[in-house]
Amino acid sequence: MATNLRTTTFNSCPASTETDDEGVQGTCEDASICKRFAVSIGYWDDPYLQHFVRLCKERKAPEINRGYFARVQGISQLIKAFLQKTECHCQILNLGAGMDTTFWILKDQDLLPDKYFEVDFPLIVTRKVHSIRSRPLLSKPILELHSEDSLQGDGHMLDSKRYAIIGADLRDLPTLEEKLKKCNMNTQLPTLLVTECVLVYMTPEQSANLIRWAASSFETAMFISYEQVNMDDRFGQIMIENLRRRQCDLAGVEPCKSLESQKERFLSNGWDSASAVNMMELYSRLPQAEVSRIESLEFLDELELLEQLMTHYCLCWATRGGSKLGLSEITC
Repeated sequence: MATNLRTTTFNSCPASTETDDEGVQGTCEDASICKRFAVSIGYWDDPYLQHFVRLCKERKAPEINRGYFARVQGISQLIKAFLQKTECHCQILNLGAGMDTTFWILKDQDLLPDKYFEVDFPLIVTRKVHSIRSRPLLSKPILELHSEDSLQGDGHMLDSKRYAIIGADLRDLPTLEEKLKKCNMNTQLPTLLVTECVLVYMTPEQSANLIRWAASSFETAMFISYEQVNMDDRFGQIMIENLRRRQCDLAGVEPCKSLESQKERFLSNGWDSASAVNMMELYSRLPQAEVSRIESLEFLDELELLEQLMTHYCLCWATRGGSKLGLSEITC
């Protein structure tokens, strides 16, 4: 088995430990740049990301690009399945959204929920709000759905009829809930919550509180979490050491031991069902024609490294209520 690991791993940006917010916010930039590079060479289409993220001259490794491809495809499949089950009469909360462009993609596909919320650190939100306000390609889709000519908000938030972005700390749940309700979050609507490498930067207690808050706040809900897994083995330890050298401690690595521990964090905090799959397994389930297309984009000479990376990340999704909608039937 290969034990080397490139220092770049396909992690994301959002919430964090109390002592390491700056390091975690730095990983947001890293993840966004990796996605932008993958888009630039044709892994998937995203005409909006370029308006949030610069294109890095440094070429990213093929295994990183394939990892991001699997991540984007898997999360997209689950989001669309939820929207289909609810017939888009729902809301989405993207917690630790970074420079994510899902709102704009869904609008293009005529798949918008009743309202789409994004939450991240105020510093990241300020940057994203500035990009939205200064680029018509980003602001026009929001204004088209809005009842007024201008968008409400300040540097740390922006609110409209169908889209809101809020600067908040996911560890401060009372303030988070207050800000979301000011932007007309509706606890009666079926709600999808999405986190990508967010919970792992919070302590197990903090992430459990967030998961429990979500379960208690919404009668009908689904939670999608993309995170590390199998972190107890040697390869997992190398990943942890690489991040630590970049001043990013994984404060919440404890629940990332296995797919079972990932599911259990939801089942023990108010959720009715939970499923999980490692990214190599998910990659093998993707449409073969699409996989063949992206594998032809660039040569990969370290298939074993790709497999190691992919088996150390997973998608976990949990549901609560929604039996009439069939939420527990959703899979990817």
